[in-house]
Amino acid sequence: MTTDTRPQVSPKVITLGCRLNSYESEVMRGHADKAGLDNTVIVNTCAVTTEAVRSARQTIRRARKDNPDAQIVVTGCAAQIDPQAFAAMPEVSRVVGNHEKMQAETWSADMLSRGPEKVLVNDIMSVTETAGHLIDGMEGRARAYVQIQNGCDHRCTFCIIPYGRGNSRSVPAGEVVQMIRRLVETGHHEIVLTGVDLTSWGADLPNQPQLGNLVQRILKLVPELKQLRISSIDAIEIDDALFEALGDPRLAPFMHLSLQHGDNLMLKRMKRRHSREDAIALADKLRTIRPDIALGADIIAGFPTETEEAFANSQRLVEECGLAFLHVFPYSPRPGTPAARMPQLDKSVIKDRAARLRETGAAALQHHLDSHVGRLRDVLVEQDTSGRLADFSQVALRGFETLETGRPVPARIVAQDGRKLIGEPA
Repeated sequence: MTTDTRPQVSPKVITLGCRLNSYESEVMRGHADKAGLDNTVIVNTCAVTTEAVRSARQTIRRARKDNPDAQIVVTGCAAQIDPQAFAAMPEVSRVVGNHEKMQAETWSADMLSRGPEKVLVNDIMSVTETAGHLIDGMEGRARAYVQIQNGCDHRCTFCIIPYGRGNSRSVPAGEVVQMIRRLVETGHHEIVLTGVDLTSWGADLPNQPQLGNLVQRILKLVPELKQLRISSIDAIEIDDALFEALGDPRLAPFMHLSLQHGDNLMLKRMKRRHSREDAIALADKLRTIRPDIALGADIIAGFPTETEEAFANSQRLVEECGLAFLHVFPYSPRPGTPAARMPQLDKSVIKDRAARLRETGAAALQHHLDSHVGRLRDVLVEQDTSGRLADFSQVALRGFETLETGRPVPARIVAQDGRKLIGEPA
C-alpha cells in the first residue's frame, strides 16, 4: 500500500496496489482539484489478491473513522469487479468504475451527488479506447509515469485483473510522445512507461505496431529525454525492435519480467505462454545485448497442486535467470478464476514457501548489490538523502552538502546493507 504523504489539498487520495493505480490516482486528483471537489476521500483499490481486497475494506473503514464528515468514494479494480459489495458498506458514499474514474466529468460535485444510486460502474469489457492523461510527475522531478496501455487480453488461471481492467487497449504513439515531450520540458529526468500488459501495446492500433517500435520512436523524437524506463512486461512478448532498443544507453538497464513460476507444469496450469527454458534463454539474451542489465520478476508461491519439487524449480530459476529483484506473491484464490477451483494447498504451506522464496530473493539482491560496491555510479536523486541507479538499485546518500531532487549525482558505492547501497561523494 502506498499513501500520499504530501500536504493534502481536498480531496485526499489513498492508493492501494500497483504503479498504474498510483498514476491514475494523480489523474483523479487533478480532475477533482479542477472541479473544486471538497471534503472527499477517494480510495483507489487493488484486487490482485484476496488480501488486497481485505486491505481495501480495512482502509475504507479507517478513512471513515479519520474523516467522519467526508464523502468516501471507492474506485479501482476491487470496486470494478465487485461494486455491490463496496456499495453495501455503510462507510461508502459512492462506487466508481475503472473507466469512469479517468473521466473529468465523474469528479464534479454534481455528478457525485446525483441521484440515490451509489454505483457508477459500467461494463469494463465494452471499453475499447484508452486516452493519454498528462500528470505533472509523481516523484518530484526525478521520475514521471506515462500510461501507454490498459487492460489484458490473456486469461491466466490465477488472475482476476482482466475483469477489473477490461481488454487490452493502447494509447496512440503520437499522444505518448507528446506527453513525454511535455514532461521532459518541465524538467523530468526519467520517464517510466506503464500499463497492465505493456508488451500488448499497439495490437489494437492501425498497422499493429509493437512496443519496441514505440520505444525507438520515443528515443528518436525526444532526444532531450535522459532516461526511459519500462515497467513490468510479459517475458514471451518482447519484440525484436525492443531488443534492438536495449542498445541505446538512454533505455534504463532494468526489466521486471512477469515469470510467475519456474516449473513447466505449473506454468501450463497457470496458462502462461512460456516455459522455464524460455525464461532462462531470455535472461541470457538480455545480458548479451546489455551486460549491465538487472532483472526482476514476479513469482507466485504455493499455486494449487504445486509440489515441493515444483517449488524448488522456482527457487532455482532465481539463480538461473540471475534475478536481482524478486516480487513474491503467496498464492491467494480469487473467486471466479479457474485456479480457485483447483486443489488448494494448505495456507501454512503457502506461507512457508513464500517465506523461503523471499529468502532466496534476499540472497540474490545481496549478490547484485555487492557487484556495485567499490564502484563509481551516477545516482538519480529522489529525496533528500536517497536515490536510485539506472538499474533501479536503491542508494542511501550520505556526506553530500547539497542534493537536488531529480538530478543525477556521481557517488562512490562504499557498502550495502542487504536492501540498498550506501553512496558517498566521489
